[in-house]
Amino acid sequence: MEKDTSFLFGGITFNRKKFAGDFSKFKEKKENDNGIKELSVVESGDAEAEVVVNVSGKKRKRKATASDAVEGFNVFKSSKNGAAVIEQNDQAEDGVSQQKKELNRQIERDALLRKKYNIHVSGNNVPSPVQNFADLSSRYQCDSYLLHNLAELGFKEPTPIQRQAIPILLSGRECFACAPTGSGKTFAFVCPMLMKLKHSSTDGIRAVILCPTRELAAQTTRECKKLAKGNKFYIKLMTKELARKADFSKRPCDVLISTPLRLCFAIRKRKLDLSRVEYLVLDESDKLFELGLVKQIDSVVKACSNPSIIRSLFSATLPDFVEELARTIMHDAVRVIIGRKNSASELIKQKLVFAGSEEGKLLALRQSFAGSLNPPVLVFVQSKERAKELYGELAFDNVRVDVIHADLSQTQRENAVDEFRASKTWVLIATDVIARGMDFKGVNCVINYDFPDSAAAYIHRIGRCGRAGRSGEAITFYTEDDVPFLRNIANVMASSGCEVPSWIMDLPKLKWKKHRPRRESISTKPEDQEE
Repeated sequence: MEKDTSFLFGGITFNRKKFAGDFSKFKEKKENDNGIKELSVVESGDAEAEVVVNVSGKKRKRKATASDAVEGFNVFKSSKNGAAVIEQNDQAEDGVSQQKKELNRQIERDALLRKKYNIHVSGNNVPSPVQNFADLSSRYQCDSYLLHNLAELGFKEPTPIQRQAIPILLSGRECFACAPTGSGKTFAFVCPMLMKLKHSSTDGIRAVILCPTRELAAQTTRECKKLAKGNKFYIKLMTKELARKADFSKRPCDVLISTPLRLCFAIRKRKLDLSRVEYLVLDESDKLFELGLVKQIDSVVKACSNPSIIRSLFSATLPDFVEELARTIMHDAVRVIIGRKNSASELIKQKLVFAGSEEGKLLALRQSFAGSLNPPVLVFVQSKERAKELYGELAFDNVRVDVIHADLSQTQRENAVDEFRASKTWVLIATDVIARGMDFKGVNCVINYDFPDSAAAYIHRIGRCGRAGRSGEAITFYTEDDVPFLRNIANVMASSGCEVPSWIMDLPKLKWKKHRPRRESISTKPEDQEE
């Protein structure tokens, strides 16, 4: 093929004589190009204007790309101003784009941090979790005394519930949270409360913490005072005497900790004004919302009439009906679940032991004490009568044993708890009265002598061990009467990573009712020797 491309135009002729007029026009146009170029036009948007061009003595209209007739622009004189406006718009768009990118990066970082610590949240615009306690200072201007107290109490880094619940409450949001036993829930609501209150005041009660039992209320008061050390907050525990005699209008109080019954009694006596309360916390909320306490809780919530109040609910178990009730009293709340909802700590080794009968349970308990007693040990029974019977059986064994139940006076109960904490007592027999929230340092083993009456009761009982990152052991005795409800407990065990025999998992799952069957007496003494 020839390299010359002229062959493409072969056979084409142009009759210059015939088209002389037109040919001359093209020639003249070429000569006048220099004149046309003198008309320079500055680009100024999409608008088009008409420019008059003189060609061969005739006037022709030609479209140009811009004109000084464009509204809002002086094309020839203010091109610099136009460029500046465009530059400003570009910078603004870049700024918005950069903000969106940074927001997306932050969302991604939050998601990775939550995944790392098994934190599950739901709600609108959930605040970012804190990475360490230093974040409290940089993000929320936390006072140095609080950080010092946390370090003194042995908190090196926040627990998962503290990482997420603290920024939620500090952001002025309400929340209901479910986290395993021993995961630091108390400090998760006390810390932001003290940060927001900042300093003591004589303007009335500013925060209320409700607990289901007197023992838990007393423990929460102690923990609150430890965290507030160095700042003169007025932190009060509502005792029986205080509820009867004290006039809180004349007594300074920043944080009031109480059981519902005592608080309602003081409200009825009109010795208590809760209209200035800024924070209301329902600890062990599922127990507080049980039928016997709902009316009392309702009256407390109504008495806390401050429109800017922040309410929060914390528990290790969060049934669906509690969530529904929580949503009725809370506004734009954030839901926080640590790990799996309604599950036990993975640090607790759980075991089911078939004992056959009541005599078999007592024999198995004595054998475990003789073989591998690793005090302190908590033993749970289903009623105060059975607690008294078991204490009578073990009191004369070579074991330091004590008992706590509702028939004891407040002083006796406090003494029993204090001696157990001080390791003067090795084995403490108890009813579910201390299964809620009580923090016994170093409890190595929990024994469910009587099968728990619900999955929630089981979770809270065994949660007295395996706290604050320590390991623990939980042993549950069962008899033929308990077999129908084995599957419910087995599900909790399996969800926390424990091995469960396959035959138990094949059992049908029954709907929970209060499982407290009539059991034979624990006492082995002949009837004529019993007092």
